[in-house]
Amino acid sequence: MTDQNAHEINRVEELSYDLKVSDVMSTDLHTATPEMPLAQVLEILRIHRISGVPVLENGELAGILSLEDIVHAMQKGELAAPVSKYMTHEVVTVAFYESVVKAIETFTASRLGRLPVVDEDNKLVGMITKGDITRGILIALQKDYQEEEVRRYRASHLFEDIISDRTTLVLRYNIKARDFNHGGNASSNIKRALMRLGGNPQITRRCGIAVYEAEMNLIIHTNNGGILKLEVEPHRITMSTVDDGPGIPDITQALQPGYSTATEQVREMGFGAGMGLVNMKRCVDTLELESTVGKGTKLVMRILVPTETLTGHSHG
Repeated sequence: MTDQNAHEINRVEELSYDLKVSDVMSTDLHTATPEMPLAQVLEILRIHRISGVPVLENGELAGILSLEDIVHAMQKGELAAPVSKYMTHEVVTVAFYESVVKAIETFTASRLGRLPVVDEDNKLVGMITKGDITRGILIALQKDYQEEEVRRYRASHLFEDIISDRTTLVLRYNIKARDFNHGGNASSNIKRALMRLGGNPQITRRCGIAVYEAEMNLIIHTNNGGILKLEVEPHRITMSTVDDGPGIPDITQALQPGYSTATEQVREMGFGAGMGLVNMKRCVDTLELESTVGKGTKLVMRILVPTETLTGHSHG
């Protein structure tokens, strides 16, 4: 893979970061209880043309039952058996506030066909399948196409109309630690701003993924959150974060794929896989990381912009 290809981010991959699980999940839920006969659940699956249901006990998620589980029961002539005998008790879930890319990673790791969606209190709020993700991305792509010209308004000529030795647009965001509900909001706002400036879609996507990963790092790893800043100049985009701790003991190790200092609680939420800095390096032209244990970390990333990019005439 060449350096140029490594930077290529397609719109589908970008949408995987943009869309939340709540945007694509199904909320029209059909559930079962542990004591319900399997034959009754089979009828629910047949009528609603679905391949599995979550199992609730006293309103709490107790398991999940798939059509495959029922087939196993049929082979043993046990359709009268209770759901609890064949359901999966150890349930893999995703949170409604997670990005779709996290759900995709969970699907890949678990090799499951459907995942229950839970809220902050681990209460069931929906179900998601790979088909839901595909439909959600297709709908978003269609909406993108219809609104593209609306988004590209006169702000695309911002730098053409200003005469100065150095013109810089600065966007600044305060990111709170552990604020997973708002994770990704700043990066979405940054991408929207770049599109309205007439930014090249490929550069906008690269920037979007880089700042998303940087934003999530502030949410996951810092003590008190930090500042996320974007500086747009005619020929360069600079993205930076700064926080006041806890700092990174070994930067070289932190840049290795899979290395993470995320807590077990954060990992259980689906974050902290140790690919954030790797994804950032893939998307930017330069990355500088400075950190002092107990004091904090400063991250600076830059993307070089071709002359014609921020003029509103480049499409792709």
